[in-house]
Amino acid sequence: MHHTTTQHPPTWVATHYPSPLGTMLLAASHRGLTGAWFEGQRHGPTQCPWAIEPNHPLLVQACAALDAYFGATPTLATIAYVPIDLSAGTAFQQQVWQALRSIAPGTVTTYSELSASLGCPNSVRAVAAAIGKNPVSIVVPCHRVIGKNGQLVGYAGGLPRKAHLLAHEQGTPHTHHTGHPF
Repeated sequence: MHHTTTQHPPTWVATHYPSPLGTMLLAASHRGLTGAWFEGQRHGPTQCPWAIEPNHPLLVQACAALDAYFGATPTLATIAYVPIDLSAGTAFQQQVWQALRSIAPGTVTTYSELSASLGCPNSVRAVAAAIGKNPVSIVVPCHRVIGKNGQLVGYAGGLPRKAHLLAHEQGTPHTHHTGHPF
């Protein structure tokens, strides 16, 4: 089986963001935010290959939006206005990632409902695979997609983070039952 890895352009810039759910690596191109990965997240870079530029305007905007999002009362609209650049994905992945942005904050949809809304109801697995490779956590809200039985499944940043994000958006407290939450 041939395995390919995503190549990230060397012209991107990056910064680290100290979220309440663990450190995140944020990356940006001149067009928008290209990545927002939790440390150790599946499908994320294993190390930062880009210049660290915390004062880059797009990264400053993304950090401010995340600060507002993670506030005591999440300001969800701020996240929606962060410019994104999804050009590192295939055309199909970009279509799925754009569809994720239409899921209203505080709500959820299922993989099959999202597949149907994209006009490909028989491609649930392909849609789920694209969601799993979403490079821009939180800003492209893949955490809002759940299993058809209502279970939390398939979050590259870890299911405890997914549960926390959903509870935070819905205004309900979330407690963890493990020694280390993330």
